[in-house]
Amino acid sequence: MSAQTIHDLFRAVDARDWEAMQPFFCEDVVYERPGYDPIVGIKDLLYFYKHIRIIASGNHLLERVVVAGDGGSCWGRFVGVSKEGAALDEQFADVYVFHNGKIKQRRSYFFRPAV
Repeated sequence: MSAQTIHDLFRAVDARDWEAMQPFFCEDVVYERPGYDPIVGIKDLLYFYKHIRIIASGNHLLERVVVAGDGGSCWGRFVGVSKEGAALDEQFADVYVFHNGKIKQRRSYFFRPAV
């Protein structure tokens, strides 16, 4: 896994090219995202992106990507529009665990008051 691979993943996400996104993930991927139960498996992950995710369009602006061994992280900002037409501007960070060159686990964090 490389930093370029993470950049390529976000290009596929921003293009809403769900089929191009699939090869980045293990079949049994686990994605943890605030406000949702853990998403388990590539089938459920693709369903989330196609049908549940509130984002209609936008771009991830990555500030930094760090990959070391079987893990990595990235952070930056997402700017876009929700399916209801609301403007979105969210700072985020992702943490990854890799297995055989694919994402096995992903956890997203958002920069906002919570506790």
